[in-house]
Amino acid sequence: MSPSDGVPISLGDLAKACGVPLSGDGAVLIDRVATLDGADKGAIAFLSNPKYRNRLATTRASAVIVSPEDAPGTALPKLIADNPYATYARVAAILHPASAPAPGVHPTAVIAPDARVAASAAIEAHAVVGGRTLIGERASVGAGTVIGEDCSVGADCVLHPRVVLYPRTQVGARTVVHSGAVIGADGFGMAEQDGRWLKVPQIGRTLVGADVEIGANTTIDRGAIGDTVIEDGVKLDNQIQIAHNCVIGANTVIAGCTGISGSTTVGRDCMIGGGVGLVGHITIADHVTISGFSLITKSITEPGTYTSGLPFMPHAEWLRNAVHLRRLDKIAKAARNAGEDDE
Repeated sequence: MSPSDGVPISLGDLAKACGVPLSGDGAVLIDRVATLDGADKGAIAFLSNPKYRNRLATTRASAVIVSPEDAPGTALPKLIADNPYATYARVAAILHPASAPAPGVHPTAVIAPDARVAASAAIEAHAVVGGRTLIGERASVGAGTVIGEDCSVGADCVLHPRVVLYPRTQVGARTVVHSGAVIGADGFGMAEQDGRWLKVPQIGRTLVGADVEIGANTTIDRGAIGDTVIEDGVKLDNQIQIAHNCVIGANTVIAGCTGISGSTTVGRDCMIGGGVGLVGHITIADHVTISGFSLITKSITEPGTYTSGLPFMPHAEWLRNAVHLRRLDKIAKAARNAGEDDE
């Protein structure tokens, strides 16, 4: 087995652990996950996208995860799941469990005397934990991570290397924060007076709920007066900017390079694509999907899918359409005038 391979487990045991039906030989041993194209003996692959259905016939996997509709398409041993991708996620977690550092504080870490660090927590090299901060049971604080004063890091949290939590930031249980993320920095608050900009003190906090994941180099600013809130179960991709006093509702997922301006509230169970921009002081309803690279300039009050922007096209065609777009107002006025002349 390669170094990334897991401990072998029978397909039958995987079926029981995931709570899904088994079809075929439950004794076959599985030690890793793989794609349909890259799998070989000992690997389990999955099919969730219909456009890859023809690859079921050629995969060399020992077993597959498929939907009931795709199950007749292969004679391989299989797990049959209504949501093959979610079942794959469970199987991958079983076969490739994350390694946990040994509990304890590295000799080079700097821990404030009045910080409280659980005995089961792991504080790695050159990490800093500020005064009156609480590190919960089995939490992992990666090398070079800096946690300010009066912070709280919940049980079973994982802060990867070089995370920064500014003072008074709270992070809920089982949350994962990836390297380079900065949580609780000052929001961008400036007041103009006599042609100069005065910094507005940012005195709120950043509150991150339980079971949240925050991607690498994502930044979440502290509130200006109230708090910036990331509710339970939110999943944030890499390089997202969330400005001061935003609220991100529970179980919402946001893809990379999205920017959310200050005092905007995003509802629960939303899906926001990559590169989206949301202006400030608007509200997005629950169960809203926003397509990638959209610009949202006002509140969305009803669930549904929303898209802005033009799809790609050959450059010459885009130039022609851009010219037409610039003349659209003149064309509309000409059409109105023509209609009035006909009356």
